[in-house]
Amino acid sequence: MAGPAKRLNPIDLIAIFGLEPAKALAYLTLKGYAITWDWQDQLDHAHDQAFTVAKAMRLDLLSDIRGALEKALQQGHTLQQFTAQLKPTLQAQGWWGQQYIVDAQGNAEHVRLGSPRRLKTIYQTNLQSAYMAGRKASMEQTTDTHPYWMYIAILDSKTRPSHRALHGQVFRHDDPLWSAVFPPNGFNCRCRVVALSAAAVQRMGLTVVSSHGRLFTETVETGTDKRTGEVRTATVTGLRLSNLQGQPITFRTDPGFNHAPGAARAD
Repeated sequence: MAGPAKRLNPIDLIAIFGLEPAKALAYLTLKGYAITWDWQDQLDHAHDQAFTVAKAMRLDLLSDIRGALEKALQQGHTLQQFTAQLKPTLQAQGWWGQQYIVDAQGNAEHVRLGSPRRLKTIYQTNLQSAYMAGRKASMEQTTDTHPYWMYIAILDSKTRPSHRALHGQVFRHDDPLWSAVFPPNGFNCRCRVVALSAAAVQRMGLTVVSSHGRLFTETVETGTDKRTGEVRTATVTGLRLSNLQGQPITFRTDPGFNHAPGAARAD
C-alpha cells in the first residue's frame, strides 16, 4: 500500500518496529500479488491477501519491491538502507521519476513512479502493517492472562487529534472495536496496542470501556478517477466516546485502513 506520506523520525520507527519480526515476516511473505493503478483500487482486508504498489504494473517489479521489504524485516534495515538497495533496482526496471505509463485498459497517463518519498511511504506503511499484524497475533495467544488491550499513541505535535484522544483507552480483546480500529489506522499512523492483565488494569487505575452502541460506519469520498471521472469512495469505521478528560470525541479510521491487519487471513 502506498499513499500520502507524513514524516516519521528514527525514534518513532524504533517504537513501532522494535518487535520480534517472525510473525511480521510471515504476514508479508504469505501474501500474493495484485496489480493496481490507484491506492483506492485495494482497500482494507484485501491488503491481508495481496501485496500491491499503485502503478507497479508488472509482477517482477512487485516481487523486487516486496523482496526488499522482506530483507528489511529480516535484517532490521533502516529506511536509508532499504532505499539504497531498492533504488538502483527500480531505476534499472525503468520505474523511477515521472513517465508515461499505460494502464490495463491501454490508457496512457503521465505519472510519478519511484522517488525517495515514495519509497519512504512504501517502507513505513508496509512494515507498520506487518508488525501490527504480528503483534495482534501474539496478543491473541495470551488473552487468558491478558484479556484487556490498551490503545497507545505517540503524543507529540504530529499526532492526529483523534488518535491522541484514544490514547490510554482500554477495551476487552474481544470488543468489536478491534476488528477495524487496530493500528495502523492511517498512512504512517504511529499508534500501537498493548495487552494488560486484570491485575495491571487495577494497579494502574484504568477503566475498561465498551464500544457497544458507539461504533458506526460511513462512506467517504477518496478522490476522483482521472481517467473516468468516477468519484471514488471507501468505508470507514468511527467511534464516539469520551477521552480521559471526559470530553466527547469522535475517532475515524482513514480510508483504506478500515480493518485490523491480518484479520482477514485468520478468518
